[in-house]
Amino acid sequence: MYDQNLNFCLNCSLLLGYPVMIKASAGGGGKGMRVAWNDEEAREGFRFSSQEAASSFGDDRLLIEKFIDNPRHIEIQVLADKHDNALWLNERECSIQRRNQKVIEEAPSTFLDSKTRKAMGEQAVALARAVKYSSAGTVEFLVDSKKNFYFLEMNTRLQVEHPITECITGLDLVQEMIRVAKGYALRHKQADIPINGWAVECRVYAEDPYKSFGLPSVGRLSQYEEPLHVPNVRVDSGIQQGSEISIYYDPMISKLITYGSNRNEALQRMEEALDNYVIRGVTHNIALLREVIKHPRFIQGDISTKFLPEVYTEGFKGHRLEDSEKIELLVIAVSLYMAERLRSQRFLGAPRISLAQPDAKNWKLYVQLGDSTHSIVASRQGSTYLVEVNGRKCCVTGEWNLASAVLSLQVDDVHRTVQVKIFCYYCFLKSLHHFKSEKLKTTVNPAPNSLTWFRRKSNMLSQSVVWKVTKKLSSSMTNIHPGYIIGHQQTCSRLSQYHVQY
Repeated sequence: MYDQNLNFCLNCSLLLGYPVMIKASAGGGGKGMRVAWNDEEAREGFRFSSQEAASSFGDDRLLIEKFIDNPRHIEIQVLADKHDNALWLNERECSIQRRNQKVIEEAPSTFLDSKTRKAMGEQAVALARAVKYSSAGTVEFLVDSKKNFYFLEMNTRLQVEHPITECITGLDLVQEMIRVAKGYALRHKQADIPINGWAVECRVYAEDPYKSFGLPSVGRLSQYEEPLHVPNVRVDSGIQQGSEISIYYDPMISKLITYGSNRNEALQRMEEALDNYVIRGVTHNIALLREVIKHPRFIQGDISTKFLPEVYTEGFKGHRLEDSEKIELLVIAVSLYMAERLRSQRFLGAPRISLAQPDAKNWKLYVQLGDSTHSIVASRQGSTYLVEVNGRKCCVTGEWNLASAVLSLQVDDVHRTVQVKIFCYYCFLKSLHHFKSEKLKTTVNPAPNSLTWFRRKSNMLSQSVVWKVTKKLSSSMTNIHPGYIIGHQQTCSRLSQYHVQY
């Protein structure tokens, strides 16, 4: 039976013409998918796809389809009842993906014109009627650069990204599904389905975006605050502060949806929502999401399913701060440091003995950012902090609520949303009673950047300290036994085997 199915796979691949996509018929989320460019890769893809399909879905049946290189992934939402009525509710652009799994979706698509949209919608409705489908469903297509579209699959369920369709059409898809299941006819005609505004959805995952654009992270949410105070923001989640992200379920934390009258407004609100989203205790992908929606190619709508590997050819490395952004980061962090130190001098409104510097006119600090140490002079006038760094004088104002994880600040005329968490530790030195260093992790733009504080004497002493070098163990193996490790990679199976030799 295996040989017969394999031969049938090869015959279908030759009939369609390479390259072809081999994937699990019962699959989803990018599992059980292989691209084959020749007979040898088709044999390998058939074997691995069938094995992964059987282990993931309990069904080893496969589909073989023409592989469209560098396509867009665009889907049509359909809604059908038991009275032969069916509607198409416009499209969703789902091209931003990693490992064939969607990351960012938007509705409508920047690519489709009204003619192509109508043609795709009519094809989707024809398919639903042909199988006598009744409920909400999604017909997915691949679209090439010339707006030719190819059927991919139909999902006979509500999709993760359905909220953005609800935003631009005004329909409650869950309510419509329940009405259809009860036997009611659809209340709307095709001419009643509008496109009002623009909606964007980001899938917030407990994943490390710096490893293959997102490898799962597990742990407990020590702090969790959704940005529901931002206008026109919707958060669909099933977790709360204290919840555990385990290895047994999908690592998705939530679906973050923003709506605007146009695409720019929807993206600006998404940027604000991501900046105000507080997730601590697990590694998450917000840095990647924010970087993508601010990328010029994404803003122009120049995207495809290969967007991430094309834009980040060496993997996602986080945001690289410009010189002006580094200055802003330094002056904000110095202001926060001063606010915290001055607050610690008082208890219940009365002064107390403190190791912090008195409320002097000018504070002189040394701040280490990356490999550079900056000499900074700062002062306070009421709730405003004046900071001079590298010859540039900046004015920082805002509400200094240090108990809040998110602060809204103004650096001169630039608005910044900052997330702050202070880590304290002590190092005992011979010539100093104690040396205190504080690291502030901020999401100014928005990748975390560590800053280490030094007073003048501490700065001189720190030059003589031998700091422990932290080794990155994620891409290496440590042998706990005598001997050494020999690595051998099997290219045919793409699996690595390691042997210890004594």
